[in-house]
Amino acid sequence: MRATTAIALSASLIVLAGCDTFDSDFRGLGGGFNTSEAALRATESRPDPDNRGILSYPGYQVAVARRGDTVTSVASRVGLPAGELATYNAVPEGATLNKGEVLALPRRVAEPSPATGAPVTGPIQPPEQVDVAVLADGAITRAEQSAPATRTSNAQTGQEPVRHKVVAGETAYIVARRYGVSLKALDEWNGLDDDYTLRTGQFLLIPPESTSPAPARRTSVSEPGEGSPTPTPPSASKPLPKDEPTTAQTQSSTAKAAPGTPDSPDLGTQATKASASSSRFVSPVDGKIIRAFSAKSNGIDIQASAGAPVRAADKGTVARILETASGVQVLLIGHEGGIFTVYSNVEGFKVKKGDRVKRGQVVASVPAKEPTFLHFEVRRGVDPIDPADYLP
Repeated sequence: MRATTAIALSASLIVLAGCDTFDSDFRGLGGGFNTSEAALRATESRPDPDNRGILSYPGYQVAVARRGDTVTSVASRVGLPAGELATYNAVPEGATLNKGEVLALPRRVAEPSPATGAPVTGPIQPPEQVDVAVLADGAITRAEQSAPATRTSNAQTGQEPVRHKVVAGETAYIVARRYGVSLKALDEWNGLDDDYTLRTGQFLLIPPESTSPAPARRTSVSEPGEGSPTPTPPSASKPLPKDEPTTAQTQSSTAKAAPGTPDSPDLGTQATKASASSSRFVSPVDGKIIRAFSAKSNGIDIQASAGAPVRAADKGTVARILETASGVQVLLIGHEGGIFTVYSNVEGFKVKKGDRVKRGQVVASVPAKEPTFLHFEVRRGVDPIDPADYLP
């Protein structure tokens, strides 16, 4: 029987930025306004809204207009009074909106969900704070059914944009310069008209900076004829001299090690192993692996005796402790770099949500019910990773 567990992941609210002053005389712009530097900064693409046009973040929600929409039609679709929505965004109720234009919602409405065309239920979270309920759901199911399960999550993740309220005299160019983003990105996120017109009291979403690796900058190259001289190629008529071993090389190859001197270690191999060992987790429980990682299992099953201690694979923070109606318990620990570890089929918790745990700290135990095993997963966000890459 599949458990249904409703979980709300706490998220910190990003401070909403408002602009109280602006550079009315464009001081500091040198010879004129120039957005070329801002255009070099890559920004995230705006996520897709649900069927109602809702984009939901932990701190606020907005509605994205369709072609031909008015404030009234948007209000009807999201379930808010047209007058309240219009007043909050400083726009007449019957005003026609641009395609893609953003209206800030004065209060929260029902969260996007699969029923409204969204991938999952809830607000868009940063990758490092992705809703761990998605991780727990699969772990609970596998622990209860002891059967393979596939990953079905395709949750949208992203940074919550700063929400800027336009003040009198501001232009799109000023806002773009203020936040260091390109005018094109500002337009794409907010559905501006061809003249980039803004109105006092309008809310704008400031495109967050992309977290994807930036393309490598092209380094300077020498002009033709500059740089290192081209070496003279070997001549076919004059063969290269033979390599003659130096005296030191000859002595080194013929010298014998002093009695009792141990063999020289393979430092390269040892250095590699030491580096890998330092990045690995400790085994969460003592026992052999009875089910290996696969695209279907999303983790591994480790055989263990009843009551065996379950250890935190690495230092981190307890993100969730769950218990289903049928008694299956799941522990989730968040680690640096957006990594989560999932411990399913456990009991006797020694920690609580929010606790900081040390590497190897006992956090729970294996229950005395057949079969006695621990299901263990490693995830980067919602993506499963083979625990073998982390374990000794």
